[in-house]
Amino acid sequence: MDVVEHVFRLESTWDGGRNDSGEIKCGQLNTAVSIPKEMNGPGIGTNPDEMLLGAAATCYIISLATMLEYSKIKASLSLQSEGIVHTSNNIYTYKKIIHNITIFLQADLDKNVRIAEKLAYKAERSCMISKALRGNVEIIINCSIKK
Repeated sequence: MDVVEHVFRLESTWDGGRNDSGEIKCGQLNTAVSIPKEMNGPGIGTNPDEMLLGAAATCYIISLATMLEYSKIKASLSLQSEGIVHTSNNIYTYKKIIHNITIFLQADLDKNVRIAEKLAYKAERSCMISKALRGNVEIIINCSIKK
């Protein structure tokens, strides 16, 4: 079995203290970062909470699109995701991610509906970001299929 290792690199700078901001560069991503306003930060650019949600959401939707393609099911996907962070005694804990996926099938065969729904849940279990979070962050899939 061949093993291939992929290396991703990120550069980061930060100016100042807690309520200041920094910048990250990683591949095509180049953006300001800070603590979000919801956590009493300046809300400049993005933040780790949004980036984790973005990583989980994009990994999930790409995994699902790939599985549907391999199953020869033509569909369009729409995803709305939420990240839930709990705060207790000034300790922030990422508790849950909820993916609300809508699968728009091009062919309304009952078989396609059954397979698409099955793959909507399988994609979460297969996504490498979901695997990295497993045991620490609950991930919930709500699937809607439209013909």
